[in-house]
Amino acid sequence: MPAFKDIRIVFLGTPEFAVASLRALIDGGAKVVAVVTAPDKPAGRGMQLQQSAVKQYALAQNLPVLQPEKLKDPGFLADLASYKADLQVVVAFRMLPEAVWNMPPLGTINVHGSLLPQYRGAAPINWAIINGEEETGVTTFKLQHEIDTGDILLQKRITILPDDNVGTVYEKLMHAGAELLVETIKGLAAGTLKETSQTEIPVTGLKHAPKIFKEHTQIDWNKPAGDIHNLIRGLSPYPAAYTMLQGKVFKIYRSHIQQGTHDATPGAYDTDGKSYLRFAAADGWVYVDEVQHEGKKRMDIAAFLRGFRA
Repeated sequence: MPAFKDIRIVFLGTPEFAVASLRALIDGGAKVVAVVTAPDKPAGRGMQLQQSAVKQYALAQNLPVLQPEKLKDPGFLADLASYKADLQVVVAFRMLPEAVWNMPPLGTINVHGSLLPQYRGAAPINWAIINGEEETGVTTFKLQHEIDTGDILLQKRITILPDDNVGTVYEKLMHAGAELLVETIKGLAAGTLKETSQTEIPVTGLKHAPKIFKEHTQIDWNKPAGDIHNLIRGLSPYPAAYTMLQGKVFKIYRSHIQQGTHDATPGAYDTDGKSYLRFAAADGWVYVDEVQHEGKKRMDIAAFLRGFRA
């Protein structure tokens, strides 16, 4: 096994979440020989081609960048093989074919934003908060055929605070994952890590983390207030939970709840026109604190109510 600073690493990732891990490797003295990221995509009003966050950072570090449209393309596979990586690292990238993940002799490590085997899938941070979890974490594991099922290398636990949302937990896990990745590769180099099969971890009821679609984001006011509040937290700041208000989409980014009985129909709203707007849930009220009405800017509730006519 080569020493940590001699391991040739190819890094695969796309969003800002992955940049923290790539930066930690570079700052830690790792030998990153190439970076694989998504192709540039048109975005913004002018639909100008935009580079991924990982590409921007990689170019600033003078690292070679590969941007395959198809991961099974023979030309890409030949280019990837030419870097003679000992190890590949995947953070917030897409699913890899076996021809890619099985290429380096030390295999491919993934950094995943949950405590596997819980919350396998594309949106682990969202679903942990939506389900009201008080703890989550990051896991490093070896890739294998089935998604997010490989042998676990290391884990780090993170507390989900009552006022956390996806944005704040994302930030915590981004930095925790970067630190854990460096620790993992150093452990592999030193021969001190024991791989643990996910089948050996006792779990009561597996919870999954599928990709978030629009049908997941509409609020059902027949549910308990606590569940609705967690949905709002679990979708903020993106894509945001929503309801309909006066025939327009009404996104809610922050809320608090008041539990107790009431006579209102679930989904009915009540406001003093100045300081509060609340919706009836099954067992109480959900007060909205930060909102965005269709066609308007995102704003706190007092600012929204100054221009709202109930």
